[in-house]
Amino acid sequence: MRKILYLLLITSYSISYSQSNSSYFQADYFYGNILRQNPDASILLQGHPTGIFLSYNKRTFGEESWQEHYNYPDFGYSLGYQDYKSDILGKLYSAYGHYNFYFTNRTSQNQLIFRAGIGLAYNTNPYDKETNNINTAFGSSLNSSTYFKLYFQREKLIDNLGLNAGLTFIHASNSNIKSPNSGTNVWAITLGLNYDLDANKSIQTYIPSSEIKHFTEPVKYNFAVRSGINESEIIGSGVKPFFVFSAYADKRLNRKSAIQFGTDLYISPILKDYYELSLTIPHANLKETSNFSRVGIFIGHELFINKISIETQIGYYIKYPFKYVGRVYETLGLKRYLNDKWYATIRLKAHAADAETVEFGVGIRL
Repeated sequence: MRKILYLLLITSYSISYSQSNSSYFQADYFYGNILRQNPDASILLQGHPTGIFLSYNKRTFGEESWQEHYNYPDFGYSLGYQDYKSDILGKLYSAYGHYNFYFTNRTSQNQLIFRAGIGLAYNTNPYDKETNNINTAFGSSLNSSTYFKLYFQREKLIDNLGLNAGLTFIHASNSNIKSPNSGTNVWAITLGLNYDLDANKSIQTYIPSSEIKHFTEPVKYNFAVRSGINESEIIGSGVKPFFVFSAYADKRLNRKSAIQFGTDLYISPILKDYYELSLTIPHANLKETSNFSRVGIFIGHELFINKISIETQIGYYIKYPFKYVGRVYETLGLKRYLNDKWYATIRLKAHAADAETVEFGVGIRL
């Protein structure tokens, strides 16, 4: 599983290699609020989170055809520091890989940009039964984290120096690898500076794609096997492995997008433990069962970015042995195509704001 994770995180950005050396640096300060995604969140709120992001960004100019399809995005790396202003939550240190997607003409010095980043984060004050049993957000120090940012950027306002401002959303949790795991969701305003590292070099031109605009492909059939570890919502119930088997069809709409329809089979031993422990609670009102697998059907979308793709899906359990977390589920996945058929994948599964699993696996697209 570690090899698959490293493959996805490292090659996600190495495949965007640009022959140009055009790059710039950003430093942002943010100030925001923690969203109250559940009743327990209120006790965690003691102030407004603040922090900084430092990021390195490398421009693309169309050396690869896919870059023109996405208006020549940047790729890069970010380091984050977040102070929750809470003795319970502590602080969060994070590292990400990210893409910047531009809404405006790339030759303009005034840009509207959307950034998406994925990475790992370290929390300084996770749950501890003896010393910090109020922290239901983080059950472990090591967590996964994603952040999104919509911002305006003005380049070369004064020589190499520019200005950027916007909104950001930061999520952090351990994806239920260890309970508790309500996680945190922070909305914030950002203000910062950007510095062009090659402002004095000759201006580079954007290369148009040589690919034919119209693109068609027959229906493809996908089969994937995923696995991981997680713990039920009962703290201390124990970490166990789970397995997911998926089968689905997809139809490409164009070079960027495909729609999906399929099914997931979830085999989760923690459900049996959760069920047996819940039976000891008076008035649990659980129906009798001996089968703890779940089957869901889903619709989804796949966004193709060169050899990387991003999957978003929403599903509904048609086999649901007893009430646990919720019957509707959502997934957000990252796929790295190894060749024309095989791919490695990492996928986060959640029920609204409650993450249940992070899944690692392999699949084939026929």
